[in-house]
Amino acid sequence: MMRGTHFAELSAFVAVAEQASFTNAARHLGLSTATLSQTVRALETRLGVRLLNRTTRSVAPTVAGERLLIQLRPLFDGFDAAIESVNAFREKPAGHLRLTMPPPVARFVLGPVLARFLEQYPEIVIEATVESSPTDIVAGRYDAGFRRGNLVARDMIARRVTSDMHYLVVASPDYLARHGRPHVPADLCAHNCIRYRLPGGGFIPWVFVADGKTVEFDVEGSLVVVNDPELVINAALEGIGVAYFYQEYVASLVASGRLVSLLDKSALPVTDGFFLFYPSRRQNSAALRTFIEFLRSKPYSQRQGSNAIRVLEHDLEKPVPDLIRSGNRSSKAKNHIRD
Repeated sequence: MMRGTHFAELSAFVAVAEQASFTNAARHLGLSTATLSQTVRALETRLGVRLLNRTTRSVAPTVAGERLLIQLRPLFDGFDAAIESVNAFREKPAGHLRLTMPPPVARFVLGPVLARFLEQYPEIVIEATVESSPTDIVAGRYDAGFRRGNLVARDMIARRVTSDMHYLVVASPDYLARHGRPHVPADLCAHNCIRYRLPGGGFIPWVFVADGKTVEFDVEGSLVVVNDPELVINAALEGIGVAYFYQEYVASLVASGRLVSLLDKSALPVTDGFFLFYPSRRQNSAALRTFIEFLRSKPYSQRQGSNAIRVLEHDLEKPVPDLIRSGNRSSKAKNHIRD
């Protein structure tokens, strides 16, 4: 029979192995790193075998640790499912909901409704990871994630949570007074463009519609921002240069006159909106089901538009090419940027 101490040790090992980090696993479990390290060492001592290889830069299971992890995963999944089954008898749903999302979703989807959701369901704990790079929600043990619709894997169920996203090119009145106003995308070559680099290393492309085709421009500038859209906005407000952004980020600043929208609308692209997605073959927790129903609620759906569930049909390993549409075309007129 498994004792409480043994279960705690095994739980600690699984958390560290899956997070590949004592620090991240300790944060997830609500323990100190020192306590977690001592717990894992106690398990290794009791079993008489090293389960994790530790270096100053990484943590990874040994061969023995990997074998134990493979055996433990279904057991812990079954344990979680058994606990979750009791939720059906609660007056209000409870549980831990782990979500991963890019910065725009954190700001425009989750942020505005988070207080109302937690007030309505106080026994649900939300853990939100905000990151620009795509995340494997199964490997990362997330309940669900948010991603642009055309990037959701085929074997996921996806629910629309935003309308299609419009892009704007903006600059401050002060910058335009000093440097002049670009009238067509090609004019941007003479301007200081604030570029946004993703954590993986690539830049967000500046894509425009010209003569019915999508064209990517190589812009230059004195400021490169890595994974912080707020810094891009602040830099534009301070007159450093021209920024390329989702309309939702800067609409209020344009309306107030603090930023100026540039270029003709027909040259500005529209791209797929964001979707909540989750595995189609997993028994969803009560917390996730409640969150989905919350997003389907009338006040939310009226604000965000259509959110019917759809299964996206494309290859898991090869996301469909990014699709961008002219700002003045119908939603059926799509052009591929690149393969």
